Amino acid sequence: MTQILPAPIDVGAERIARRTRTREVVRAYIALTKPRIIELLLVTTVPTMMLAAGGLPALGTMLATLLGGTLAAGSANALNCYLDRDIDAVMRRTGNRPLARHVVSPQSALVFGLTLGVIAVGWMWATTNALSAVLTLAAILFYVVVYTMGLKRRTAQNIVWGGAAGCMPVLIGWSTVTGSLAWPPVVLFAVIFFWTPPHFWALAMRFRDDYARANVPMLPVVATPLQVTRRIVGYAWLTVATSLLLWPLATGWLYPVVAAAAGAWFLAEAHRLLARVRRGAKTRPLRLFHLSNSYLAVLFLAVAVDVLLFG
Repeated sequence: MTQILPAPIDVGAERIARRTRTREVVRAYIALTKPRIIELLLVTTVPTMMLAAGGLPALGTMLATLLGGTLAAGSANALNCYLDRDIDAVMRRTGNRPLARHVVSPQSALVFGLTLGVIAVGWMWATTNALSAVLTLAAILFYVVVYTMGLKRRTAQNIVWGGAAGCMPVLIGWSTVTGSLAWPPVVLFAVIFFWTPPHFWALAMRFRDDYARANVPMLPVVATPLQVTRRIVGYAWLTVATSLLLWPLATGWLYPVVAAAAGAWFLAEAHRLLARVRRGAKTRPLRLFHLSNSYLAVLFLAVAVDVLLFG
């Protein structure tokens, strides 16, 4: 009688499979933090710290703030992914997120987000000051509780007020250097606050069907394209006008020149989008979305260079 032996185990293949799985899980946890959003937050933090210091801030303070800010933003974004996992699964734009693909369990994402938040606040308290730690905690709570849990699924004004969470890094950056707050970071807070609606509404116009499918009342879902683009133009004007208020408060001549030129560029694209809607032409709102990112980066770069030249 012939004895049937078990097939030999390919140890090498098993090791490769385990390593592949580990890399996939690590990438999934990184994806939960939404690194692209974190990059934008850090772009606004460093120039604000330079403005507060009148030059380059202490390297230790800058690195501590950037690490704390990264952890805090990662915490808020991971908790957002946990709370929004149901709508992420039905939207094409977010269908590849880790929870939608079941690469990470909801419980693991929740623990991960909470852990990052606790570490972030503790780190800021230990390495910077109490005010910065409190502002860090407020930013996380505002994004998770006020925006994600309270506003996002209930009102078309969700991104207007919820966007305040993304403005917090300028207050945190200033406070880590000075231990207090002042008018310049408040102005920069207002710039980002007014910039957020046209930035995000342009994206929401492109993915309107996604938000409608998920029953999320983003403005382009509940308003006509003409109404949306008119508001985009209005907020774009508020953004540019507010950006110029920083000049008499804290900068030399370079910043207002760049702010005016970049603002004209931003406004031209917003008006172009409105004109296309009025003509019934193809809107291409992602052009404004991408340009708005560049506008904000240029604006804060101008703050940094101005400080180095005239601080």
